[in-house]
Amino acid sequence: MTQPLISVIIPIYNVEAYLQRCLESVAKQDYQNLEVILVDDGSMDDSGIIADQFAKHDQRFKVIHQENTGLSAARNRGLDVMHGEYVTFIDSDDYVTPDYVSFMYQLLADTNFKAPLALCSLMNVYPATGRQQNCGDGSQAVLSGKECIEKMCYHDLVDTCAYAKLGKAELYQTVRFPEGKLFEDIATSYQLFMQAEQVACGFSPKYFYVIRDNSIVTAGFKPNKLDLLVMTDQMAREVVAYYPDLAPAVLRRQVYARFSTLNQTLHAADVAQVQAELVVYLRTHKKAVLKNPKTPRRDHLAYLMLSFGLPFYRWAWDFYAKRKGN
Repeated sequence: MTQPLISVIIPIYNVEAYLQRCLESVAKQDYQNLEVILVDDGSMDDSGIIADQFAKHDQRFKVIHQENTGLSAARNRGLDVMHGEYVTFIDSDDYVTPDYVSFMYQLLADTNFKAPLALCSLMNVYPATGRQQNCGDGSQAVLSGKECIEKMCYHDLVDTCAYAKLGKAELYQTVRFPEGKLFEDIATSYQLFMQAEQVACGFSPKYFYVIRDNSIVTAGFKPNKLDLLVMTDQMAREVVAYYPDLAPAVLRRQVYARFSTLNQTLHAADVAQVQAELVVYLRTHKKAVLKNPKTPRRDHLAYLMLSFGLPFYRWAWDFYAKRKGN
């Protein structure tokens, strides 16, 4: 059977310490018919040089150099020039197993290609300690797009990330990453799910997600971190308009976004107003979220810690975050 061309889009920005490992993991894929698009988004270190040198030795790799315009714009640039029948994203500080592409392609094949989208699980990697956390359970299932959105809202195996998915190129004809915004994944993944009557899910870790201290997710609070709330609320409005019965699920995700943002502010200065607004939202929706039987246990614990006041919540979160990274 002829293998269709699959495009792999890798945005690159100042990751010289991680890039070689990422590119080597892609070059070693057992699925051979790949087009690997490296978008160097104005790197100021040697990332662009590493990408160029790698492309010289593997004709499947193509490099685009552009001025720094952000992760979303880099991903969109890759989508604009890709030629593949399918597309997957990989972040340049992460890496993948040799069967990352073939595993998800086989999931699609197992549905006789009725599913336009496949996904796998992550293996969280903590570089400081070398600890790895398997985010999957080894199961496989063909779910509806609606079921995937619900599971995503509850952090139940399905992730919001742009990577660790393999989709038909047509899915992205109407989906682009919001440029100039952080947390762009939450604004796009649900749109892919809404287009898919079937999603082929393989909850085995094929994607190694490296959690760095200075990443977008883990770095300290800045006003643009509030993009998470904007993106999440946009998702909530559109999902509820299409699937009204998912209102409890998306509300839980909105509450999670507030807790996540609150955690980012705990050691920041001049954030009293932001924290007050977050706490008001959390308390307003506390009863509805906690009576939902699908709400994760960690939300119950977060609300319990918050009930003792913000100073205690800060101490409890610091204790949890330290243990999580070990």
